Amino acid sequence: MPSRSETVASVAHGGAYLSSSGRSESEASPTTPVSAQQLRRAILTSAVGSALEYYDFAIFGLATALIFSHVFFATLDANAGLLASFATYGVGFLARPLGGLFFGSLGDRKGRKFVLLVTIAIMGISTTLVGLLPATPLGAIGLVLLRLAQGFGAGAEQAGASTLMAEVAPLRKRGFFAALPFVGIFAGFGIATATFSVMQYFMDQATVLAWGWRIPFLASVVLIGIAIWIRLRLRESPAFAALEGKKEVVKSPMRLVIKEARRPIFAAVLMRLAEQGGSTIYTTIVIAYLSGTVAARHGMAPGDLARVGTTCALIATLSSVITTPLFGALSDTFGRKTVYRWGAIFMLLWAIPAWWMISTGTPALVAIAMFGGLAIGSNSMLGAQCSHFAELFGNRYRYSGVALSREIGAVLSGGLAPILGIYLIGLAGGGFWVMGVYTAVLSALTLVGVALSTETRGRDLTDLRDAV
Repeated sequence: MPSRSETVASVAHGGAYLSSSGRSESEASPTTPVSAQQLRRAILTSAVGSALEYYDFAIFGLATALIFSHVFFATLDANAGLLASFATYGVGFLARPLGGLFFGSLGDRKGRKFVLLVTIAIMGISTTLVGLLPATPLGAIGLVLLRLAQGFGAGAEQAGASTLMAEVAPLRKRGFFAALPFVGIFAGFGIATATFSVMQYFMDQATVLAWGWRIPFLASVVLIGIAIWIRLRLRESPAFAALEGKKEVVKSPMRLVIKEARRPIFAAVLMRLAEQGGSTIYTTIVIAYLSGTVAARHGMAPGDLARVGTTCALIATLSSVITTPLFGALSDTFGRKTVYRWGAIFMLLWAIPAWWMISTGTPALVAIAMFGGLAIGSNSMLGAQCSHFAELFGNRYRYSGVALSREIGAVLSGGLAPILGIYLIGLAGGGFWVMGVYTAVLSALTLVGVALSTETRGRDLTDLRDAV
């Protein structure tokens, strides 16, 4: 009988150690945990890599709210320029399902590690090149193209990180460990927000618009280099290794998941609406609303309220580093659906009061609104989602199913939220209530998705069948 360390090493490297019964050790004991060293390495590579990768994505979102309308769309009026900027931001979400389709399928055929290396390289190169674009109409075209490339690379990044962690995590703590890569994501967003805050503090608005905004984009080349080096040390997940060992890898996992897993896909897409939509609303639209509508209504300097927005976003984001794995751990105790359901209910009830607080422009009230909306509402759902989505799909096409569901949901919520939100605010004459209603509707749709799903806590991830 092989030792536990021999079994772990064999599975981690993609092999199959035969026991005396003639079955592979991974088959005989599919829930055997990986070694503590491999678990620590997976946490490091997923969380740190995701932090550096999401820095790129967050920098683009903040620049959309604060910079691009002045640099690339200066010939348009203020509202039209902002709409054009957020349309560019939304283009990235349109590319994400395509990236999810392509890289999700690749991840189910070639493994998680390979895809995570490729996607982070695409993200890094695209973001760095944004910092070199000329402030001309040609530069605006380049901005759209690079945003498409960025979205294409991001299409399977987060799905891969959470899937990998779910597959290597201890069974009873899977919710907690699967949420850890998203700690990295919020840390990356925190770094991006802090970078903009420091830039706003040391530079005047004219300097930021002239050349200062390029610095965070150009700096990403160093950060992505570090992330790639870290991910090169990553090992493949035991669930995928078991799939290879039993020769059950399918040639067209994306085609198979679309054919056989429509209900879990539909449920997961609906469950993404309030989580992704809420995250986008409370980190981008709020800042644009403060520096535009609220500043004009209260006769305040747009730059001052923009700083309030970015500072409050930073507080909410850094708080999410704690709350996201906390809610993941709660899903290990109370179940994935229970935590998800209460998160959606909180988001629904919080929507109108939060947007009233934001409309006052009072820093303390804005901070409370954004903390509740992001760190509690959105990320209570995210904490449960990280393990739940991986558990919904069978092992043959898990990566494809998670990536496809996440990215379709991202387009319908995160991609449309900024454009539709700015449009609705303009239509309502700047009234705060319209965004409250919009957020509440997304929450109600997510509750429908929760009802269509099933409890998955404790599921064997080598199972080829879907949970529903």
